[in-house]
Amino acid sequence: MTQETTKPIGAVAPEPTSGNRPARGFSLRSAPLELRMLALAIIIAVALSLLSPYFLKANNLLNLLDQSVVTGILAIGMTFVILTGGIDLSVGSVVGLTGVILGLALHHFSIPIAIALATLAGAGIGLFSGLLIAYFDLAAFVITLGVMAIGRSLAYIFSGQTSISDIPPQLNDLVYTTVLGVQTNVWTLLVLYALAWTYLTYTKGGRTIYAVGSNREAARTAGLNVLFYSVVPYVVSGALSAIAATLMSSQILSIDPLAGTGLELDAIAAVVIGGASLYGGRGTIIGTLIGVFIMVMIRNGLNLLGVSPFWQGSAIGAIIIAAVLAERLLSPRTRR
Repeated sequence: MTQETTKPIGAVAPEPTSGNRPARGFSLRSAPLELRMLALAIIIAVALSLLSPYFLKANNLLNLLDQSVVTGILAIGMTFVILTGGIDLSVGSVVGLTGVILGLALHHFSIPIAIALATLAGAGIGLFSGLLIAYFDLAAFVITLGVMAIGRSLAYIFSGQTSISDIPPQLNDLVYTTVLGVQTNVWTLLVLYALAWTYLTYTKGGRTIYAVGSNREAARTAGLNVLFYSVVPYVVSGALSAIAATLMSSQILSIDPLAGTGLELDAIAAVVIGGASLYGGRGTIIGTLIGVFIMVMIRNGLNLLGVSPFWQGSAIGAIIIAAVLAERLLSPRTRR
């Protein structure tokens, strides 16, 4: 007669051995966000390298990095804004306006002071937008759309409706000086991403921005400064728009009041392709950087393949729609 042993209540069943452990299928939902975006970037790079023999040439790869700078810098500020559940449609016109301010300031001040004045102007524009949105609880879409129109108008007025071309040639050094074979504008991009990643990952302010985007009322109940951290992203976005304008002007030594037109679309696309949720609270700065590279690779590849610029806009728009749809299908979060 065998004695039957009883299992204590609450005992945990033994872990199955490797021979009988059930297989776990890989799920896109469970994959880290950055890994999904990196896999997509690799697939696009491989496809373009097969379609064009020039894609992997050293000169073209350096060109890709150079083309990533302006959009990449704008996308940092846009990431901050979108993480709070907002949107900033004014970044393109702020690039144009702060570029004009930079050009006018260079007529009277040294290069560092002129850059500082342009950056302060961009931050001030962001502060104006952020206060209207956060303090008065106005729609970010409407406010930044209005600021976009005002910024473009002021760029025309301040510039006298003409390009500013008498730029000191020393400004060129901000772009074409090389460190370890890489241009300084690319190093500027990488340093800004490192700073943004550190802030969002390791600081209380970064965690608060995520909290505001995830659940604004819960963040307020927890005692977080929701008003302040709802305004800060717009200030960051405006200041970075001025930095992008500075590097753009340094590259061509000319400032056009039309500069930056359409860049808001590229910045938003890069952030969304990078996996950020337009509802806020979800996304990473690394994902945004990968999204920027995906955007630039697609544009570069279409140019190498001789695709008309008119069709390129359709391609980018389709990619944005696909990225938003994929985010909704793959995100474990429920619809709000």
